[in-house]
Amino acid sequence: MTSSSTTTKTITTPAKLYGKDVGAYDDIDVDELLAQLSPEEITMLAKEVDPDDSFLPPSQRTNYECDKAPTGPLDRKKLIDHINKQALETPDRPELEPFVPGVVRGKKWIPPPQAAKLQAADEQIAIDLGDEYEQALSDATQEEIIDLAAILGFHSMMNQDQYHASLLNKGQPVGLGWDGITKSAIPKIFPAEAPNTTDPEETIQRIKSDDSKLVEVNLNNIKTISDEQFDKLFEALKSNTHLEVLSLTNVGLTDRTALMLAAALEQNHALRVLNVETNFISPTVIVTLVKSLLTQMTIEEFRASNQRSQVFGNKIEMEITELVEKNTTLLRLGLHLEFNDARHRVAAHLQRNIDRIRQARLTQSK
Repeated sequence: MTSSSTTTKTITTPAKLYGKDVGAYDDIDVDELLAQLSPEEITMLAKEVDPDDSFLPPSQRTNYECDKAPTGPLDRKKLIDHINKQALETPDRPELEPFVPGVVRGKKWIPPPQAAKLQAADEQIAIDLGDEYEQALSDATQEEIIDLAAILGFHSMMNQDQYHASLLNKGQPVGLGWDGITKSAIPKIFPAEAPNTTDPEETIQRIKSDDSKLVEVNLNNIKTISDEQFDKLFEALKSNTHLEVLSLTNVGLTDRTALMLAAALEQNHALRVLNVETNFISPTVIVTLVKSLLTQMTIEEFRASNQRSQVFGNKIEMEITELVEKNTTLLRLGLHLEFNDARHRVAAHLQRNIDRIRQARLTQSK
């Protein structure tokens, strides 16, 4: 058995300039050559060579030179008038073929014939609905057809007024029809929401003293709560036995304070509803909060959407899903899950928890 190999050699031709190798010009004294040139030759050389020096003014770097003497200061109005006059006096370029109304100049574009498959797809397919449905549709009014289209989800067949009127069963707007145009409506003016007047310090003292009358605490939109007050609040929450609803929406919760809340949830066995939406909690700490719900198994509703990170990612969502599936008391979860698998699994488990509680209630009533 014999083998042969072929060796390929690449021969590179040295670069040449005016018949000589480029290396031959390395020892030439450029200053000596420039000294031998006349002023006219230096001017010609300057026009051919760009110095590429940012320290030189642009007037010395460009090839254009104006030898005319200045005629005076710049008059912008006269310059614009002169340009417009020159444009009007300059004749247009003659057309190769004069324009004649109704006559196509040049070659007219003809679209290629449509493929047979596309033609077959565009053809209207006749569907036999049966005599009963045919009679019902033929006798239906335009408003009833629009209602039917809204029920079937054909949004492109109607405007927003017609669609929402069908969903709310309010009756179709008069005079719209299929070609109706939605007109702008005057926006409703709602009064501004009153500020939250809850005193955080007083609330913390009542939670710490385990006030039996304090069942619900709403600290929403109070952005003046300090970290020290959060520390006192969550420390008092550990031993409280009467508080059932705690809402901390838009109060500036961070990861450090949220971890203290998670530690409090592991010891508190009375809280049923917790809302920490619109804060600055990272996805990993949200997982810690969901995990803390498994210790006491008393939280029925947990909401933590609209945080610093809008997208959790597949890994975080799967961890939340696995933790929720281990929770037998959670009935409502306020989290935006992006992946379908996580959403479906969480929704199915929450529905099972609701059915389990409903069946237990029915059994006790019997």
